[in-house]
Amino acid sequence: MASVGDPSNPDHLVWEEVTVRGRQARYGVAGRGVPVLFLHGWALAHHTYKRPLKRLAHLGCRVYAPAMPGFGGTGGMPSGELSLAGYAAWVDEFVDAVGADEPLIVVGHSFGGGVAIKFAHDFPTRVRSLVLVNSIGGSTWSTSGSGVRRLADRPLWDWGIHFPSDILPFPQVTKILPVVLEDAVPNFVRNPRAVWRVAMLARSADLTPELEELKRRKLPVVVLWGERDRIIPKQSFDALCRAIGSEGEVVSGNHSWLLADPDAFGEVMTNVISVASLARSMETRAKRRRGLLGLVRSRPRLLPRFPGARPRDEASAEEVDHAEAAEAAKAAEEAG
Repeated sequence: MASVGDPSNPDHLVWEEVTVRGRQARYGVAGRGVPVLFLHGWALAHHTYKRPLKRLAHLGCRVYAPAMPGFGGTGGMPSGELSLAGYAAWVDEFVDAVGADEPLIVVGHSFGGGVAIKFAHDFPTRVRSLVLVNSIGGSTWSTSGSGVRRLADRPLWDWGIHFPSDILPFPQVTKILPVVLEDAVPNFVRNPRAVWRVAMLARSADLTPELEELKRRKLPVVVLWGERDRIIPKQSFDALCRAIGSEGEVVSGNHSWLLADPDAFGEVMTNVISVASLARSMETRAKRRRGLLGLVRSRPRLLPRFPGARPRDEASAEEVDHAEAAEAAKAAEEAG
């Protein structure tokens, strides 16, 4: 495994490589804490999102940001597996390869949002919560009366005229252009056919059935959308929200708002990460309690015998709490 960066700074992104399906996959990693998997948008890769990813690390996360197949120097997807299900299966193997062994907060932007939905649907034990940022998958382009026009029917010229201004908002163009070009130009040069095929895949994706299933499973899902996004229209955002059965959050900006304003992205993610951190802490405590309970039942001398007490192999949760408190007090005394 090769790495580039400053591992002494926990908020600093380190660029590494790992083998997935016999091919080298590149990814960024940073931080410590709740594990977060970040999946990038079309034609981009992990480098483009350096500033938003650092905000996640600063909030107390261990961030993994792979360059998905066909992007950022990671080997392309075999033609027979070029589907959102294929990308989700690749992500599952990537998570194994980097050793992430607990449920993750999965964040997907644009095309990465579609992969994130499919990953959460197909590999439910991997995902703690899902955050969709201007995601594909709503499939609706426009509505007129009782008629609905699918995003796949949108003319390519109409999509194309909005793409430059949405990816490169004029007020922040000097900040955004260098990071976008860092990934986009090499991607188009290396494998333009793969980039085009993924664009067609994103354009036709309808993931509302998968989201409805995630709703049934009660997976926490947050849907974010930039109010000036013309690549993913509001009708598509609304379709995602209907599928999960709750309102999404509209933020200021366009399709690439998290690149232009990473601080705003960090603010939006704060609550998601806080909830996940609390759930993770409670799970850790529950595991400790179960471990102590097993220890108490297997070694009854750990608990004092009181008049009228139950048999010692039936230790209660309250007795485990007393044992845990005694253990903590002893450790504190020794440390002091």
